[in-house]
Amino acid sequence: CFRHHTLFRTKQSVSLESSVCEEMSSQVRLRLLPSTRCLFDEPVQLKVAGLRSRQVVTMRATSSDEKGVVFSSSATYMADGSGEIDLERDPSLRGSYVGVEPMGLLWSMTADTLHKRFQKMYALQPHVVRFSVHEEEGEGKMLAEVTNERLLMADSVTRLPVREGNIRGVLFTPPGGGLFPAVLDLYTFGGGLSEKRAALLASRGFVVLTVALYGHGDMPKNIKEVHLDYFEEAIEFLKKQNKVGSKGVGVISLSKSGDLALSVASYLSGVEATVWINGCSANTALPLYYKKSQILPALMCDFSKVIITKSGAGIGKYAMHNPLAEENKGSLVPIEQAKGRFLFVASEDDLNWDSKAYMNEMVERLKRHGKNNFEGVSYPGAGHYLEPPYGPYCASSFHGFVGKPVLWGGEPRSHTAAEVLMWKKIQEFFRTHLSCDFQTNNKL
Repeated sequence: CFRHHTLFRTKQSVSLESSVCEEMSSQVRLRLLPSTRCLFDEPVQLKVAGLRSRQVVTMRATSSDEKGVVFSSSATYMADGSGEIDLERDPSLRGSYVGVEPMGLLWSMTADTLHKRFQKMYALQPHVVRFSVHEEEGEGKMLAEVTNERLLMADSVTRLPVREGNIRGVLFTPPGGGLFPAVLDLYTFGGGLSEKRAALLASRGFVVLTVALYGHGDMPKNIKEVHLDYFEEAIEFLKKQNKVGSKGVGVISLSKSGDLALSVASYLSGVEATVWINGCSANTALPLYYKKSQILPALMCDFSKVIITKSGAGIGKYAMHNPLAEENKGSLVPIEQAKGRFLFVASEDDLNWDSKAYMNEMVERLKRHGKNNFEGVSYPGAGHYLEPPYGPYCASSFHGFVGKPVLWGGEPRSHTAAEVLMWKKIQEFFRTHLSCDFQTNNKL
């Protein structure tokens, strides 16, 4: 009887322990603070509770972009003595990144195929990320999950497609009765129209017009020349908007559109502040026209100098012709005649071209002309595509001008840190130099 009773109790204990384990698993909680819904450029805090003391788990993030490309990341964590994990406090032991990286699961996401860049072009479509916690052992059973909806546009911002005259773009306007600074977003190269940066800037208190240059709607798919008159028309349209309170406009750019922004600031009136991000100091790729006359020839590149790597992606940093060579100086944008202010932003590990050298050349030129209407910042370890923070870092993708995949440069952690700093710097720059009496909050 005693043996039978002991056996019964042992079986009962095993059954009870099993039941407790199942119950613990079902009690694991994954929390997203302060909310599961936020703007794309806002950090969130991930916390796990209900684990066993010192339990090792894998945390994952998965998402897909507008092209259907799947992006994912994973990192291994150990719970503390209370069975909790806090990504703002605890280090990843291994996985897509190592160390304390509160937003690591977001920026370390990579595509399931080579040479793909994360694309979120349309502001009405949020970046939806699924975070989950999995057992480290066995088949990695999922213990908990939560979905993060990362909005490109604040709920109260208005979005208006623009098709007026030659302009093709989208206008974003903050809510409220106050007046706001105006910004023209020249995210124009690569074809089509990108709304992400413009929508996020509007969510931070700016009236923003983003325009397409080609490949959008009824616009030609390819162009052989650029006309400055198009941007002049866009500036006049922007200045006429009811909620615009700044005397002039700001201009923001990236890559090829960097030299377009320099030309807009140098040749057109009404530009008070220009942000140049990883561009060139000369007009590149396509000749520039104004009032039907060519004002700048195109600085070209030598494709034989593109270095092909084992992955099949090329390095184009050394392919561009030297803009300071005597035969190319005519392509330099005459920024010394600009009346507004410049913010130059350069990545020190840009593999597309030598942005840092172009920035240094422009700074020296402005100094020689007795100008002090500029500030420059460079970021070590950052690559070419500096964008609003917390999107997946892009190591390589297809380059339309080169006609094949290229490496963009940068180390993911350093690149993301640069994006956070740059995004704050850009907003401060525009608020300081776009003179305007406006009523808004930094966060809507």
